[in-house]
Amino acid sequence: MKALVHEKIEGIQGLSLKDIKTNNLGKNDVRIKIKTIGLNHRDLATIESHKNISEPLITGSDGAGIISEIGSEVSLFKVGDEVIINPSIGWTTKSEAPPEKFQILGNPLQGTFSEEFVSNEQFIALKPKYLTWEEAGVLSLSALTAYRALFTKGEVSSLQTILIPGIGGGVATYMLQFAKAVGAKVYVTSRSKEKLEEALNLGADKVIDSHKDWETELDGEKVDIVIESVGAATFNQSLKQLKKGGIMVLFGSSTGDKVEFNLREFFYGQYTLKGTTMGSKDEYEEMLRFIETHSIKPIIDSVYDIENYEMAFNRLNNAEQMGKIVLRIK
Repeated sequence: MKALVHEKIEGIQGLSLKDIKTNNLGKNDVRIKIKTIGLNHRDLATIESHKNISEPLITGSDGAGIISEIGSEVSLFKVGDEVIINPSIGWTTKSEAPPEKFQILGNPLQGTFSEEFVSNEQFIALKPKYLTWEEAGVLSLSALTAYRALFTKGEVSSLQTILIPGIGGGVATYMLQFAKAVGAKVYVTSRSKEKLEEALNLGADKVIDSHKDWETELDGEKVDIVIESVGAATFNQSLKQLKKGGIMVLFGSSTGDKVEFNLREFFYGQYTLKGTTMGSKDEYEEMLRFIETHSIKPIIDSVYDIENYEMAFNRLNNAEQMGKIVLRIK
């Protein structure tokens, strides 16, 4: 089968389409003929840090397709079922943190960017019927991350005001949609005028140019919750917008992992800082019920055939996207 493999060279230059051997099917496994896959910032981080040149890695965490074969003890699905892949492997029950055995598809486990994918039946779900293949293929990783950050960690409700720095990526656009679905007030930031305009179209209550002073733009108003993923570039700016006793949920650090902040101001402000990544199978199923209840669809930025993967990765790397980038497998 054909697969998008990373090896030998760090970054996008190390990616190539290769013919590889298909995986054997276990008794509780299903074989999925992949139709669409979604890019995530995690894929960029993976190919930049993957240095084991002796072991090629199939990239990718998201995917959707049709079951073509099932193992002898599969009971939840049948051949012909249209399914989506849950990339959060080994984490079944909702908990404060994942178990030690937790892993994510695409690194360290072999990923989804291939013509076929073999999965244990516990880590797939039926494709929501109202979603297109393009929408289904980009759903899982970002939507699960957004759901846990907002509702499990942030405990967001209709009475709260949320700040989402760096609108544009998949998780951020899902969070905007999810928070508005429960009636929360949502403010977003971006360096891009076009992304801010699109955020308004998606329901954002206020948009802020990241280059400007956020406190001035908010006219002194403070928010209940900040969902932060930009990292060092915005961390302290985000913290300053919190009400006393407010919560910051952190799930990413795209501009740097290390920050310096004033501990005394933090504990006098009675702030709470929570970390999160991905989510459990319980939360994945909750997320699917949530989006179906509210008829939420992923925001699709662009669609590429997998042969044009370099164009897709470069668009993501240059932060040009608003929503999700799809790779299509013919």
